[in-house]
Amino acid sequence: MITRQLSFSALIFLFIYTIQESFINQVRLPGGGFSIFLIFALVWSALSTPEVGAVTGFSAGFLIDLSPSSSGPVGQWTLILILTCFGIAFLGFGDDKSRGNPITIVFLVVAGVFLAEVSFLITGVLLGVNLGSFTQILIILFGMSIWTLLITPFTLPVFSRLHALTFDTASRI
Repeated sequence: MITRQLSFSALIFLFIYTIQESFINQVRLPGGGFSIFLIFALVWSALSTPEVGAVTGFSAGFLIDLSPSSSGPVGQWTLILILTCFGIAFLGFGDDKSRGNPITIVFLVVAGVFLAEVSFLITGVLLGVNLGSFTQILIILFGMSIWTLLITPFTLPVFSRLHALTFDTASRI
């Protein structure tokens, strides 16, 4: 990334992170709610190359690790999002038809959120984090997936335009 792209991306990331921490985290939705910042990071990765996806995962994971509402050790979200964002970028980068298809991107984002949450649970167990009951975990996993499925189609055009503006690409959804 050149300096302009990196600085503009950083400003966008910080703005979306501020919205997540200031507004979205204050709303209590049934089923665990959603993370607009996680959705943003995965959409950004799905529209990018695998290298940019890995950098996106690192940046997003680092910011989520710094969040006061984040549980678990520092670095856990960073590792999970590096792998998840790289994987989503790799899957989306291989086929140009998937990058231009909003349904495919929504599916990739919902699957990415689900896999990131499951990975967080598995690594949390390995690191000794208290997780709660099995029923509560299932409700949160199902609820976050449903909320992500409902929110992503509305945010995808905005995030896609921001990505196109940043990287000067013509592919807009």
